[in-house]
Amino acid sequence: MLEYVSDIAFTPAVKAVQERLNSRNTYAKVEQGGGWKDVVTDDLRAFLAARNSFYLGTANADGQPYIQHRGGPKGFLKVVDDKTLAFADFAGNQQYITMGNLTENNKAHIFLMDYASRQRLKLWGRAEVIENDDARLAELVDAEYRSKPERVIVFHLEAWDINCPQHITRRFDEDEVVPKVQALQARIEELEVELSALKDTQTS
Repeated sequence: MLEYVSDIAFTPAVKAVQERLNSRNTYAKVEQGGGWKDVVTDDLRAFLAARNSFYLGTANADGQPYIQHRGGPKGFLKVVDDKTLAFADFAGNQQYITMGNLTENNKAHIFLMDYASRQRLKLWGRAEVIENDDARLAELVDAEYRSKPERVIVFHLEAWDINCPQHITRRFDEDEVVPKVQALQARIEELEVELSALKDTQTS
């Protein structure tokens, strides 16, 4: 049983390094003040609903890590309940490294980025692969997303934390940029019409 939720990451070895490099007191105050969460809150639910990609980390029995990018329509990483997330696993390159890792080590990590708001969110937990469950798969699939769903991956949440925005370069998705560009183009066209009318007035 962990004393603090953040102990899932702040192991004795990590705390020893924090002590040596003079950050332990800062994180001890965070721990004592409530620190990290281990259930889905409204803030977490809203953050997940706006994301269209994340990175899923697993490791095999020998500890060899692997990180896989997962993408889909916004909100495809769905909240099942306050301790469980799930997503449809779409057809890919058929390496199946994540699936293989989870058969021998179910510890997993999800890392999400919101570049526009300069936020990163980290989730610790355990994951399982569920195959041949069409009913559950149907609950997770967006009918308008054109990709073949093959299985369900369920993530059992144990801890989560949002990091500071330091060193995050702001980036924007196409659906965030296109409306603004279209509005600018429309305004440019209006101004060009006005300018042309003024030129006609001056030459007449």
